[in-house]
Amino acid sequence: MSYTGPEFAPHQPRRSPLRRPLTVALAALVPGALLGWGVYAAVGAPGGDGGTDRAAAAGTASPAPAATPATPASPATGTRPASPRDDAKDPAATPAAPAPASLKGKVVVIDPGHNPANFQHPTEINRKVDVGTHWKECDTTGTATNAGYTEARFTLDVAHRLRDLLQEQGATVKLTQDGDREYGPCVDERARIGNEARADAAISIHADGSAAGNRGFHVILPGAVHQGAADTRAIVAPSADLGKRVADGFGRETGTAPANYLGGGTGLVTRTDLGGLNLSTVPKVFLECGNMRDAQDEALLTDGAWRQKAAQGISEGIVSFLRG
Repeated sequence: MSYTGPEFAPHQPRRSPLRRPLTVALAALVPGALLGWGVYAAVGAPGGDGGTDRAAAAGTASPAPAATPATPASPATGTRPASPRDDAKDPAATPAAPAPASLKGKVVVIDPGHNPANFQHPTEINRKVDVGTHWKECDTTGTATNAGYTEARFTLDVAHRLRDLLQEQGATVKLTQDGDREYGPCVDERARIGNEARADAAISIHADGSAAGNRGFHVILPGAVHQGAADTRAIVAPSADLGKRVADGFGRETGTAPANYLGGGTGLVTRTDLGGLNLSTVPKVFLECGNMRDAQDEALLTDGAWRQKAAQGISEGIVSFLRG
């Protein structure tokens, strides 16, 4: 056997120049290996007791959800496509549609043609009045259907419906008569009522008494008159505008066509012989809503639902005119 001691220490081999770096590397690796083993021991191998202990310690907590992957940018625009929430409308951020402007301050005169009691006063309504271009009867009884439904009843009913619609929008409405007079008023007074009210628009409501087969509505516009007490020059243009708008609204709401017997299919007729137009100083038109002597038109004129549509159409025309 050999013996080592201070005196007999064996010869030490010469150290390699790589030995120190290797030693340092091993020294760095050993703690990492030991740390990994410690973690493994703490966690436990698959199926081992360590996993069971962790589950018990964690209780019933669910694992954190995976992060939602980002939506890729569009190669064409470089922008991210909108997600469903991007397109969601915020009711509070959506501006409400502006309410229609009120007709407060606007004055409309409605002239229901004739009077239900005119037939009881033939002397009074046959009296002549000056309408500028000539003298004309104060008023007439108006026409009626073959079954006896009178024009005066029809015009008053439509006038009431129209008044309600216009008042709901803030307009001041005045009727030339409301079935509250013995007769009339005469045509010159009807015009004067609109003039004195300084109406922004005036309309006289009628129904025609033409031959059977003649159907449809028409609007009568004032022609240019400058004679005697009549001077319509200032109201011809605005009255034409009013009449066109009333015709459009009336036709649209009632679904009826312009008259097939006058007006050339336009539903517009110009006249210079009507005192209610000749003597007016405010924009004014007459509306003949249909022919009471035609069976098909009669069925419409005597129907309350249709009369409401008629009032709605007239209202839309007048409102359109007043709002410009």
